Amino acid sequence: MHSIEFRTVSFTLHTRDLRRTVLDILNSCSLSTDHVQDIGASVESQPQKDPHTFYRPIKWDKTYYTFTGFKDPEEELEQAQRVETTISPWLENNHDEALKKLHSSLPLREELERLKQELSRQLQLSDVRWQRSWGIAHRCSQLQSLSRLTQQSPESLKMAKGRTVIFTDCTGLSATGHVMLGTMDVHHHWTELFERLPSYYQLERKLQYLQERVSLILGGIEMVYIEELQPMLTIEEYYATLNAFYNKLLNRRALIHPRSLRGLQMILDNDRFVPRVHEMGHFNIPTTCDSAALQWFLLTHAGKAREKLKRNDELKIVERELTKACQTRSSLTRLYKEPSVTRLQMIECCRRLIEEPLPYLSNMHLCISHYYSVLQDGDLCIPWNYKS
Repeated sequence: MHSIEFRTVSFTLHTRDLRRTVLDILNSCSLSTDHVQDIGASVESQPQKDPHTFYRPIKWDKTYYTFTGFKDPEEELEQAQRVETTISPWLENNHDEALKKLHSSLPLREELERLKQELSRQLQLSDVRWQRSWGIAHRCSQLQSLSRLTQQSPESLKMAKGRTVIFTDCTGLSATGHVMLGTMDVHHHWTELFERLPSYYQLERKLQYLQERVSLILGGIEMVYIEELQPMLTIEEYYATLNAFYNKLLNRRALIHPRSLRGLQMILDNDRFVPRVHEMGHFNIPTTCDSAALQWFLLTHAGKAREKLKRNDELKIVERELTKACQTRSSLTRLYKEPSVTRLQMIECCRRLIEEPLPYLSNMHLCISHYYSVLQDGDLCIPWNYKS
């Protein structure tokens, strides 16, 4: 092989002109400058500035604008950004677009419901759900794929009887025993999962036993897994997490009176470092929580947790009633909320919509969220605390 020789190249920058500088460097290295010459003609036609000066915007002190009376551009920009969208003009400006999208999606919505009912009946499923807010066309495509699979491997899919199917990012059995079908996986991965479902029964029993053992150590508190609030874990991942937590408790067992925490609930949180009582009433406990600190926190906050659990049950009833009343009052086809919207926020929003009905909502699909948007299938998203 021929050895590669390098040679030293030196050059001096004579100007602040970027194009001129690039040309000087290429010439110093004996490299072609044709491509630079071609794209540089329009630049050369512009008036030349003094090579010894360059533009730098002046940032005046606030007192300068106060003294001179001139407007502060930064303050004007901040004021423009603070101008909030108000609900009625936004609905007026976006109603036609939402209605057009909604009408276009109606045939697909009917097909989606038909496929869902057909598969639920055929496979005797408890439910069919989606982890993410995919569009109607995307959901139909996923159900059609599952329908084709029932024709290709009917015996394998019978194993899902009585379970819930969730379309999500990965394929497996969830921590709550639901069948997860990864939307990016090929169909034979789905088939393999359905065929393996009987083999999960033993692991499900072991998980249940482990939850009972943790509950026994922690005064009868119930170990729960809340899909809306926790990441979607496979049963293997959740079992490993809970088992590590259990072994940690055994090494330094907390002294909690049996059954003293019955009626309370607890979830494990890998992303949290400090225990807390969630607004819904359950304990959020870090997997790394020290046993002594855990014991102190559970016992000192048990009363607060019971109050929040009771309050959450009451709010659940109020939210359901107000959602129904609001849907009727505004003649909405559908009214729902994003998971990140709390019960209190939904209740407050529904009350406002009942007391002061908004225009352009008749026969629409309305999602209570934290932002304004028109979804691809015509659903209107408005923030729960919208400005009138």
